Amino acid sequence: MKVWVNGSFDVLHRGHIELLRYANGWGRVRVGIDTDERIKKLKGDNRPMNSLKDRKFLLESIKYVDSVVYFNTNEGLENVIKDWGGKIMIIGSDYKNKHIIGSHFFEKIIYFDRIKNYSTTKILENEKNISNR
Repeated sequence: MKVWVNGSFDVLHRGHIELLRYANGWGRVRVGIDTDERIKKLKGDNRPMNSLKDRKFLLESIKYVDSVVYFNTNEGLENVIKDWGGKIMIIGSDYKNKHIIGSHFFEKIIYFDRIKNYSTTKILENEKNISNR
């Protein structure tokens, strides 16, 4: 079964690995990642912390991931999803009751509960607080 996961994956942490491991239990996993330009637009000038090239390399190195593609726009995201032809999309439970780009291409959407205390934003905020001491 083809499984789709997407996101920034800017600063990899345990929550990401748990998500990818869970997705791998459903089938072959393709990860879509935002380009550096898209992350900057969505999350601000201080992001991404890691380049597209490095994020792609790290994700491809994880045993739970079969392939990685990237996109720069909503339309680009829809195109890579459509080209993949996956059956299942796995996405964070914080997207429940929200519009999910490309969800209409999948037979099943599975919501993954985020692992408590694992969030890139929290990690970066903690790092900022530590460096400001």
